Amino acid sequence: MNDAHYKTFQKQSDAMTTSVKHFHILGICGTFMGSLALILRSLGHRVTGCDANVYPPMSTQLQDAGVQIIQGFDADQVDIAPDVFVVGNAMSRGKPIVEAILNQGLSYTSGPQCLAEYVLPHKWVLAVAGTHGKTTTATMLTKILDDAGYNPGYLIGGVPLGFEFSGRATDSAFFVIEADEYDSAFFDKRSKFVHYHPKTLIVNNLEFDHADIFDDLRAIQNQFHHVIRLVPEIGAVITPVDDPAIDEVLARGLWSSRLTIGAKGNFDARLEEPSGSRFEVSHHGSPVGMIDWSLTGLHNVHNALAAIAAAYHAGVAPKHACDSLSCFDGVKRRMEVIYDEGGVVVYDDFAHHPTAIETTLQGVRRKVGGEKIVAVLEPRSNTMVAGFHNDRLAASVVDADVALWLDPEHKIGLSSSLGADAQVFGDLNSLFDAVCHEIDERVHIVIMSNGGFGGLHQRVVSFLREQS
Repeated sequence: MNDAHYKTFQKQSDAMTTSVKHFHILGICGTFMGSLALILRSLGHRVTGCDANVYPPMSTQLQDAGVQIIQGFDADQVDIAPDVFVVGNAMSRGKPIVEAILNQGLSYTSGPQCLAEYVLPHKWVLAVAGTHGKTTTATMLTKILDDAGYNPGYLIGGVPLGFEFSGRATDSAFFVIEADEYDSAFFDKRSKFVHYHPKTLIVNNLEFDHADIFDDLRAIQNQFHHVIRLVPEIGAVITPVDDPAIDEVLARGLWSSRLTIGAKGNFDARLEEPSGSRFEVSHHGSPVGMIDWSLTGLHNVHNALAAIAAAYHAGVAPKHACDSLSCFDGVKRRMEVIYDEGGVVVYDDFAHHPTAIETTLQGVRRKVGGEKIVAVLEPRSNTMVAGFHNDRLAASVVDADVALWLDPEHKIGLSSSLGADAQVFGDLNSLFDAVCHEIDERVHIVIMSNGGFGGLHQRVVSFLREQS
């Protein structure tokens, strides 16, 4: 992006004024809604909210920011009389507060629409979409822009290490957002990302997921087509060189430039370490920088290239982006090391799709060589529980020496067909005992869940500390 173009956006951003409003957010302790609340509060708005499960760390962050939180969804919350009710996508018909809002004809909106109307106008929005890697890639991109002096605003669906909160507003022309394809609200079944009108759009990958709202991959592709239609001519869509599902979407129309990543793409990588912990980045075939970091896995190399390409579109030289990522701390719960003593390493990871599980374990195997890997998995996403990925589960853990699965209600249909070294447990205590039994002098325990896993992480770490 040229300097004149940047100054135009900066003037528009600086000129934007918004009168102070009172927002009451339903489902405020969710990652997206809580981050939105913090952003609105930092912009000077009055923010209150409610939720059924009010607990730290989000509740603490919100209360410290001066946000009043009400427990539950009682109808009498309409008496708070905000200017706008912001309805989270976890809200459904039948909730007393929802029925009261509809019965009285009060003003309401979805979280993504609220963000679009009150935060994103006149911003250069850099949106990170795709089935996997959104949180990590969005955090990488935010760090690159921040290190380059852009001071971007951002909203990320995780806890980015190195930043104080999961979302912030600034006076910068730039805003990075993790662009989820999940639906916006019970009254707006469009994907969240269609509200953001990005000028830089990353589509990292595209697979079937979210079986609770999408019937098939084609339905998800329709939503990606919608967001691509919103990227302006001066914008850019960043994709892998060869992803059949994405290519099918692009074949339906592309009205902006395209930057490609991967083999023979605009941005490519040459591994100096098989694990992906050190690699050289090239732009149009010419080396532009080296990344030497603590992360592993080809998926993270891919994420890095996407972030570098997006930052390049915003005006950051690839060399500066590589230098920035060499100091990247990562994201909480994305292969986060939570214990490392005496040859035993325990990781906390968010992987909840066969592809994410597979690429994560591949990265660990390339890093640790022949050392023992124990994968401990809680398949709890709606798509996994519905059994859509059962035929891929065995292959997803092939790089682990032992795979321990939790299926307490026997909903997923896991069986011995997972392989000789796979075990399925119906309760958490039995699974915990099995994990402890697998602990050797040198072992890597990778605990994978997109939820709390019943506190298993903490129990394993406590056990190890007691034994040391």
